[in-house]
Amino acid sequence: MPREVLHYLQLSDGLTVLDGTVGAAGHSSKIVEKIGSAGRLFGFDRDPMMLQFAREKLPEDNVTLFHSSYTNAQELLAEAGVEGVDRVLLDLGLSSDQLSDRERGFGFDAGGPLDMRFDTSRGQTAAELLQTSDQAKIAQILTDFGEEKFARQIADEVCRRKSTNRITTTQDLEDCIRSAIPRGAAGSRNPATRAFQALRIAVNDELKHVQDMMNSVLPSILKPDGIAVILTFHSLEDRIVKSAFKGQQQWQPLTKTPIEATPAEIRLNPRSRSAKLRAATRKHP
Repeated sequence: MPREVLHYLQLSDGLTVLDGTVGAAGHSSKIVEKIGSAGRLFGFDRDPMMLQFAREKLPEDNVTLFHSSYTNAQELLAEAGVEGVDRVLLDLGLSSDQLSDRERGFGFDAGGPLDMRFDTSRGQTAAELLQTSDQAKIAQILTDFGEEKFARQIADEVCRRKSTNRITTTQDLEDCIRSAIPRGAAGSRNPATRAFQALRIAVNDELKHVQDMMNSVLPSILKPDGIAVILTFHSLEDRIVKSAFKGQQQWQPLTKTPIEATPAEIRLNPRSRSAKLRAATRKHP
């Protein structure tokens, strides 16, 4: 939803912008054009591969990139001598580059190691998480983060299989899920979709990052009258953003209801069908 993102950001020459999920610089490259040489862009990403893509696309003179979570923005901006920013963008979706890289383990279509970490230098892989978790914990992850109605059956099958063979690849996990779910229960969607999403969220502690950003970091870095635009792809993420924008008095929502992708965009990019955009202005204290 690049057009909608730019519309709600209301960019102009000389603004200071934080892109908390810079990725391959799809949004940031447009932002830099709008804010001009007098503006500044600070980009954050936990994925070093995506940061490398961004470095290759963005100018160096007024762009600063951090290999870090957006939850560390207040500290890192202070170290850079920046007291606040005029605009904040978070696009919480995965990029096609991440999904298509079989070594990352994000997508079941690509095959490869069951990793799923944004930052491959730290934390448990999805395979390690499954191996060290019991049936109850696996079922809870699938239920809480994937809203998977067959969570118990999948967890049972995972534990049965890992008792004899480790589940180490995306193909291993997809096969496991297919055997646990009744044929046709997922409709036209791959039956592994919700489980893969849930594991990725758990591995990267994604909801905790969104909660910390919305409840403490964002209000501390965005100037009064500044605008925050948040693009979510999961109902739990959207719920956190909605709760913050509507429940905290410091925000004036710019979107009464979330903006969704048009049918034309969904045809071009099927993953955008779950996208929801919310925007708000920070009020004066």
